Amino acid sequence: MAKQTYTRIIGTGSYLPTQIIKNTHFLNNEFFTPSKKKIDDKSNEEIIQKFREITNIEERRYIEDELVTSDIAAFAVEDACKSAGISKDSLDFIIVGHNFGDIVQGNVRTDVLPSLANKVKMKLNIKNPQCICHDVVSGCPGWTQGMITADAYIKAGFSKRGVVVGADVLSRISDPHDRDSMIYADGAGATVVEAVESEEPLGILSHSSRSDSVKFANLLTLGESSNADFESDELFIKMTGHKLYVYAITTVPGVVKESIEKAGLELSDIKKIFIHQANEKMDEAILAGVLKLYGQKEVPEGIMPMSIRKLGNSSTATVPTLVDLVVKGKMEGHEVNEGDYTILCSVGAGMNINSIVYKW
Repeated sequence: MAKQTYTRIIGTGSYLPTQIIKNTHFLNNEFFTPSKKKIDDKSNEEIIQKFREITNIEERRYIEDELVTSDIAAFAVEDACKSAGISKDSLDFIIVGHNFGDIVQGNVRTDVLPSLANKVKMKLNIKNPQCICHDVVSGCPGWTQGMITADAYIKAGFSKRGVVVGADVLSRISDPHDRDSMIYADGAGATVVEAVESEEPLGILSHSSRSDSVKFANLLTLGESSNADFESDELFIKMTGHKLYVYAITTVPGVVKESIEKAGLELSDIKKIFIHQANEKMDEAILAGVLKLYGQKEVPEGIMPMSIRKLGNSSTATVPTLVDLVVKGKMEGHEVNEGDYTILCSVGAGMNINSIVYKW
């Protein structure tokens, strides 16, 4: 069998902010409905308990006041390069998936000039001019979209090694008067990828994607605060939660199945599904949908590691962070071994879906 070029992950990294924000942090918030009506028929204790039951989030991480998204992205890249055992100057590209750029504490306005990838290169003092930089803004699937882009670069012979980052700071773009603000978190994850010539398929084997924008582009937008009296002219992230949930559980399973079929595999071959950490019940429903497409009901033990309970939803950062934790043995009961087939999957704003089949 002739050798082919594949894209392989040679190092992973992440940055988990030090501020641990428990659900009790929101006990004194004033919550309003999307129609800007104050919620006074339920106590905050009841609101938080219901939120916990739906999402399984107990706490999340917020970044320190002096940091911005490009800072934590740089930390994750440094960690990934260290685990890969490579010099940062050996990178041919830096791709950063994010949604809101750098947001300074106390100012919701975003900063994407220059791109975060260029800022990361500057902050890491990578002087190699051949290392190109660009961002990917694709909702929560920003990192998976970046991985697909990196795979195209490598298979086209354009690049041999690079890093793909997912980083977001949602704590500074969320509306404190919106119940959804309890979902959002901050974080960064990174993967160093490299071209490898092999007769046996490995690394990224296949991927499937779709974007449903005509009907669903408005499920995640920026909008005014839910509190009409809130003294701010800033815009905050707004989510139509139930419609997004229904879209995800009905659409993602088919994309996952298509990616598995493209790789010439069966669901029984898949050892782990690394899925965007948006809502634990939603992810469980997506997995059930995948199983149903294969005529299965029983969930394979340990197939879907979850970090959302302690880390919340950090958007583009959730999947690469989850991968890093499992690869480094930091999630009890979970590991990946050589030869394991895994899924890297995300769904989010747009609406966009990516599913990648990866062989370790």
